[in-house]
Amino acid sequence: MVKEQFRESDVAKKISHICFGMKSPEEMRQQAHIQVVSKNLYSQDNHHSPLQYGVLDHRMGTSEKDRPCETCGKSLADCLGHYGYIDLELPCFHVGYFKAVIGILQMICKTCCRIMLSEEERKQFLDYLKRPGLTYLQKRGLKKKVSEKCRKKNTCPYCGDFNGTVKKCGLLKIIHEKYKTNKKVVDPVVSNFLQSFETAIEHNKEVEPLLGRAQENLNPLVVLNLFKRILAEDIPLLLMNPEAGKPSDLILTRLLVPPLCIRPSVVSDLKSGTNEDDLTMKLTEIIFLNDVIKKHRISGAKTQMIMEDWDFLQLQCALYINSELSGIPLNMAPKKWTRGFVQRLKGKQGRFRGNLSGKRVDFSGRTVISPDPNLRIDEVAVPIHVAKILTFPEKVNKANINFMRKLVCNGPDVHPGANFIQQRHTQMKRFLKYGNREKMAQELKFGDIVERHLIDGDIVLFNRQPSLHKLSIMAHIARVKPHRTFRFNECVCTPYNADFDGDEMNLHLPQTEEAKAEALVLMGTKANLVTPRNGEPLIAAIQDFLTGAYLLTLKDTFFDRAKACQIIASILVGKDEKIKVRLPPPAILKPVTLWTGKQVFSLILKPSDDCPVKANLRTKGKQYCGKGEDLCCNDSYVTIQNSELMSGSMDKGTLGSGSKNNIFYILLRDWGQVEAADAMSRLARLAPVYLSNRGFSIGIGDVTPGQGLLKAKYELLNAGYKKCDEYIEALNTGKLQQQPGCTAEETLEALILKELSVIRDHAGSACLRELDKSNSPLIMALCGSKGSFINISQMIACVGQQAISGSRVPDGFENRSLPHFEKHSKLPAAKGFVANSFYSGLTPTEFFFHTMAGREGLVDTAVKTAETGYMQRRLVKSLEDLCSQYDLTVRSSTGDIIQFIYGGDGLDPAAMEGKDEPLEFKRVLDNIRAVYPCRSEPALSKNELVLTSESIMKKNEFLCCQDSFLQEY
Repeated sequence: MVKEQFRESDVAKKISHICFGMKSPEEMRQQAHIQVVSKNLYSQDNHHSPLQYGVLDHRMGTSEKDRPCETCGKSLADCLGHYGYIDLELPCFHVGYFKAVIGILQMICKTCCRIMLSEEERKQFLDYLKRPGLTYLQKRGLKKKVSEKCRKKNTCPYCGDFNGTVKKCGLLKIIHEKYKTNKKVVDPVVSNFLQSFETAIEHNKEVEPLLGRAQENLNPLVVLNLFKRILAEDIPLLLMNPEAGKPSDLILTRLLVPPLCIRPSVVSDLKSGTNEDDLTMKLTEIIFLNDVIKKHRISGAKTQMIMEDWDFLQLQCALYINSELSGIPLNMAPKKWTRGFVQRLKGKQGRFRGNLSGKRVDFSGRTVISPDPNLRIDEVAVPIHVAKILTFPEKVNKANINFMRKLVCNGPDVHPGANFIQQRHTQMKRFLKYGNREKMAQELKFGDIVERHLIDGDIVLFNRQPSLHKLSIMAHIARVKPHRTFRFNECVCTPYNADFDGDEMNLHLPQTEEAKAEALVLMGTKANLVTPRNGEPLIAAIQDFLTGAYLLTLKDTFFDRAKACQIIASILVGKDEKIKVRLPPPAILKPVTLWTGKQVFSLILKPSDDCPVKANLRTKGKQYCGKGEDLCCNDSYVTIQNSELMSGSMDKGTLGSGSKNNIFYILLRDWGQVEAADAMSRLARLAPVYLSNRGFSIGIGDVTPGQGLLKAKYELLNAGYKKCDEYIEALNTGKLQQQPGCTAEETLEALILKELSVIRDHAGSACLRELDKSNSPLIMALCGSKGSFINISQMIACVGQQAISGSRVPDGFENRSLPHFEKHSKLPAAKGFVANSFYSGLTPTEFFFHTMAGREGLVDTAVKTAETGYMQRRLVKSLEDLCSQYDLTVRSSTGDIIQFIYGGDGLDPAAMEGKDEPLEFKRVLDNIRAVYPCRSEPALSKNELVLTSESIMKKNEFLCCQDSFLQEY
């Protein structure tokens, strides 16, 4: 089953279960230390001391640093607090149990307090209840059945008395409709009751209409007396556990006063008094109302006054527990909103979500992030300011005692140093800013703990919010550097969804060796190169690296020896510093020796002869023309043979994330995560060096249209506008052929929209034909590093039709989209078509239409973020307890089986290699042939080779069939 948490062997007790219940008034009295009776908080003397037997009596704990608790004598840090209690003059409904009270009243007879079930039904239900291991859902279903059976009966099987329906009536009031007559057959009890009013009606006609409302009022006192008379053997049938609480405990007769430490008084700076907690104020109000009721009862005031006071007391007790009650009458509504107990616990800022599941922690830092391609993908640069504050408790041992002594001597202000020492025997913490550090260093013993600064090589957890998947928090290796930002390699941006426009990220330093090891193995960047969603690589080259690699591997990129060596030298750093790079033979010998960019790129995969990596990849690129694989005219068929790039230019498909035909993915699968990470780090150093020397920038010249393009654009626009005018004319003369299911207007809209979108597409393709291949936006669109062809055509040729909720801009006021156009105008320009490009500049009306579409996109984004966030939370909450067990089933925390085998096939998406199959046999075969050339058959002809790969495919199919056959039987 599930792996157990590590448990100490010398612990004698084990928690078997937790039981929630209600405290009886007697238990409350035993738990409490004092009875609280005084409504005043402080005594009227000059010392401003809390009043004895008041809500702030210091026998209930302490909330001040300089005053100990008067019960246990401990200080604020050590005293857990002690309870008090308040006796209520009259019982009140507990707002949290109000529904349960009504439920019980519906199940019992309101005269003899027996449960309204016949003997046979009782026996049947009690037998069912004795079954061991009833789940919560079964118990809930049982309670529903019992409740339905009881509510159907209106005569008690034991005392024969008549029972009506029990209903909630207003705020915290319950009525028993015993004498309601709405049925054809009237019960004799009801008719007798109504007849008893005949004399009254004769003398006072106003009584008659009120008779229908003459129902039995179940006030808390009546309910309490009923609940006290419920027999012990009936309690299990109410689905209550008599040991955890009796029905009478559902009514408040006594309130517990919580300890002072959870409702501290805050002394204001101006010394004009104190700010009391909401709970303290509510308790004083409850005591005050208690006193009022007591005085009224003694002085014999009107019943109505006492009832009003009682209602008010009940409301205050309810607000004390839950301050968000709806339906409070205006004359009783509180002036100021307060926080009750429920508000302290529930919601995002409550105890559970705000302080237990997610809380503020020590040993964490947060600052702005910036890029640094010189770091490896598993590293993060930590500012020296942060490194001096984040500490790691290192145990002194034989191996590190000299190093620790040096750190202790450096102290907290010099990095690397240490902030505290904790001695093994005394457990005393000593701050190293003061005192004789040299002496402390000499006195270090094995087993002492030195809280040293974060140093190079420490494992840290790096996280960016919102954390939407498990790759949003990963483990990196720290590198302490100057300046004030966290820096990391841009290849790791994708999993964090980070950019460098002011994003901030969090860094946590694990505090034990086990945590460090676990973080590195399970959360390490190298261990998470692929996403568990579908096994595609997430950490891969982006933006500059893609552009650099694309330009480097173009057909016409050549270098002389000096330039080639200079670029290659950029990868000689870190663990690659000492390797001997073997410069491949030049591609061109005469008239000068030249090396191609493809040869330089090959050194990223295999820099030296000692490197064992022989990667093999054959895949189509973005612009593959479809004729002859490695003879593609656009040089877009990538062939990598034994770590040498033979043909094709590298682009997003072969270097970026989101595709399994990726060179880093091949390296990861065939040669392991270390080689894939090394290759990525080499590319991250080489591409920027090449790009910095070559130069790559965008200017206004890149988006200036030529004469040919302008001419083509005007022809397209004229032709399109002409077509639209024809359609509008056809509509006006009634000749427009309607599309099925559309009115004439809708048909026109669809036709014009289609015509106008064609204009932009044609303008875009004309624009691409006109552009030079050295055009920077075009290069970026081709290699997939940023932007698309639509972006380019909008900048140069034509922005196109602006759509709002999928159709042309609607008429705003008085049958036109803007006051600049004629009414009922259907022209392209009047309905949001932007004929200008961003280069030529938009007219005011076009700009307005463009802004409308932009605003819609902005609102959509904001709304979607909130919706998906909440949806994600619900999904995670419902799936968080599922776990794959050792018997291959997926079970919930209660042991219920969700799936017999994970995903129906037991396959992990992160380990799936090919498209829709667990293993890509062809690639594995190529790889084995490359690694073991001596093992392959002497001379296989092409036909035999095809046969071999076919037989492997067939074998693969056979294995899959066999697998499914075994699963079925």
